[in-house]
Amino acid sequence: MEKVLILGGSGLVGRALINEFKGGYEVYGTYSTTSMTSLPDDKQFQLDVQEINKLKEIISSIQPNIVISCLRGEFDQQLKFHKEMAEELRNTNSRLYYFSTTNVFDGDFSKPHIEIDVPIAESDYGNFKIDCENMLKDILADTVIILRIPAIWGKDSPRWNMIKENIKNAKGVDVYSNLVCNNLLDVQLARQLRFIIENKLKGIFHLGSVDTMTQSQFFEQVITKLGSGRDMLKYNYYQDGSNTYYFVLKSTRDDIPESLKSTNKDIISYLLG
Repeated sequence: MEKVLILGGSGLVGRALINEFKGGYEVYGTYSTTSMTSLPDDKQFQLDVQEINKLKEIISSIQPNIVISCLRGEFDQQLKFHKEMAEELRNTNSRLYYFSTTNVFDGDFSKPHIEIDVPIAESDYGNFKIDCENMLKDILADTVIILRIPAIWGKDSPRWNMIKENIKNAKGVDVYSNLVCNNLLDVQLARQLRFIIENKLKGIFHLGSVDTMTQSQFFEQVITKLGSGRDMLKYNYYQDGSNTYYFVLKSTRDDIPESLKSTNKDIISYLLG
């Protein structure tokens, strides 16, 4: 049975990954706060991004076949953490799956971006993710797989909880009417990653809903289906202009089956179900 180490197992994505992989894999996870994972005590470890030596001890002890990184933390420290981890994995048979973001393209909102597009970022977050992607590819070559993801939703996600809380408190929600996006569910992401791993697919993946909506259209559908009025939405223009801006990951790969893809309608139906 292959061993999977999930770094950041107590977060939204990490929890979904643990639930998906604990059937059929020997799963280990890390957490950085008092919020532990659902794994048995001997399968989980408290780990902060500053604790690089502890990371090396965990890898040496477990000898995982698969490492999945969905960590959060201070950018410079994360970069150092991932560099040391990559060096540790370089001469092993482990494969690293690294979660990146749409923000690697936040320097160009003129169009949706595909896997072969060269990233260009303006934000500190986007530039950090670009640096981390490039560093990992330099060290690990094709044994690192880059997974770029859009906004992630789930039944216990901060975004979903915020909407319900704001409705409860009759508080408005700010949305952009000219920012086109795609989205993804935590559980869908976990299933897609399992397929990628089990089929040993390589390279860069753009994972997200196959269709797009403006941010305001997505929230409008959610709000009305929850029985609240659109008047709670506060409409804004992204970058204070009426031009259309695209914050979209588009995929040209043909190796993810249709059964594992989703639309925004699927996402909303799941959240409401």
